[in-house]
Amino acid sequence: MAAARAARAAGRRSRRLFDIFVAEVPWTVSSKELKEYFSQFGSVQRCQLPFDKDTGFHRRYGWIKFSTPQDVQNVFQKDSHILEGAKLALKQEPHRRRSQRKNWSE
Repeated sequence: MAAARAARAAGRRSRRLFDIFVAEVPWTVSSKELKEYFSQFGSVQRCQLPFDKDTGFHRRYGWIKFSTPQDVQNVFQKDSHILEGAKLALKQEPHRRRSQRKNWSE
């Protein structure tokens, strides 16, 4: 019983939202470069830069998912983050479970 509960808890943690929203990402920066930059603060699990199908370029914003909350704190301890001469705008994303998300169908 305890093992099943632990497995469900691990599954919930893996479905958590991203930790940091990043805006003002230069056009020339790839998701790989963004991940490499943020890896200096901790273990990056995932980096996502959405692309515009019409232009083929990313939309200049994205999300970073870290392994631990301490990694996120490490990012916000630095005053500014600059990539290729552009200052990135960062916002910490709240962690909500699916049941806490707003139901738009109401």
